[in-house]
Amino acid sequence: MTGVVCVLVAALALAAGIVLGRRWGRSRGVVPPTAAPPEPALADLLERVFSATDEGLVVVDRGGAAVLANRRARELGVVAGDKPDARAVAACADVRERGTTVAVDLSPLAARSRRPAAVLARVRPLGDGYTMVEATDTSDAVRLEATRRDFVANVSHELKTPVGAVGLLAEAVLDAADDPAEVRRFGTKIVREADRLGNLVTELIALSRLTGAEGLPELSRVAIDEVVCEALHRTRLSAEAARIEIVVDKPIGLEVEGDQTLLITALCNLIENAIAYSPAETPVSVSRRQSGDAVEIAVTDRGIGIAPEHQKRVFERFFRVDPARSRATGGTGLGLAIVKHVLANHGGEVRLWSSPGTGSTFTMRLPLAPDHAPVHTGGTS
Repeated sequence: MTGVVCVLVAALALAAGIVLGRRWGRSRGVVPPTAAPPEPALADLLERVFSATDEGLVVVDRGGAAVLANRRARELGVVAGDKPDARAVAACADVRERGTTVAVDLSPLAARSRRPAAVLARVRPLGDGYTMVEATDTSDAVRLEATRRDFVANVSHELKTPVGAVGLLAEAVLDAADDPAEVRRFGTKIVREADRLGNLVTELIALSRLTGAEGLPELSRVAIDEVVCEALHRTRLSAEAARIEIVVDKPIGLEVEGDQTLLITALCNLIENAIAYSPAETPVSVSRRQSGDAVEIAVTDRGIGIAPEHQKRVFERFFRVDPARSRATGGTGLGLAIVKHVLANHGGEVRLWSSPGTGSTFTMRLPLAPDHAPVHTGGTS
């Protein structure tokens, strides 16, 4: 028995209880006849339940016509006028013949339909040739499953690349065992691929935690200036290796509530991304400012920029604007996805401005601590 049927049965029982209880109370003198409000008819109660449910409900007669349908059924496209979807009619005929419940897919056939993307229904017999169609919008579940499949496929592909490379390089080392120079060259490549594989696994674990049911650790007050200082410290070697100068503004003395480790990780990812996509001898800027009841940390590069059609996708897992450059720098394609989820878990957001050939600015926006009280930290940037 589904939830809808249970509700209908409960409504009948409730209505019967109301009627019998009030009549018994009046007969015993407990409830004055003039004090009792009008009693709703059973049909009225059933109609209310039928209309209020989140499922699309349609009662179909033996001729295949809809004799009763709620508004949700029309919204889901299960019925139009008094004509149910042809697939539902066929399922109803099957149910009348077999006498058992049947599941049927009533998803829209037209790709440009404005109806939900996926609708799943169950058709059950009501007796006397009548059947009831119970339809549910399953669009979210279908999208989630599609995302899961894409994620698994992407992970499999990304893991195969460094694992395969390590295997081939190890064979090359064995073949060149008598040549120290070749062993050193292939060994260096093995270390690089191993580092790439380790970074990928680490970021997959971090992303899994951020997008899963596991909540953030206990939040504490975090000084924005300390986040900036630590992120600059962690990315200094990458900047020097790429001959990139990081320019930073003065401390701002503001706090947010959050997890300091995650916020540092997010800012590091933005700075590393700016370094990876900037030409040598160009600056990367890190600035912070208060904007209303929020604080913003902006990372600006003078790199290749991002085309408008790609700007909405840069926060997707494994999406790369320039795959060749990203692979050359050891990028996993997960850094910006991690930034997005870190900010979302802190009640903030990450924004992007970019112009091809000019550069890009990624801005972390976080709500300030409740009292907006500026604090002075001992660190310097």
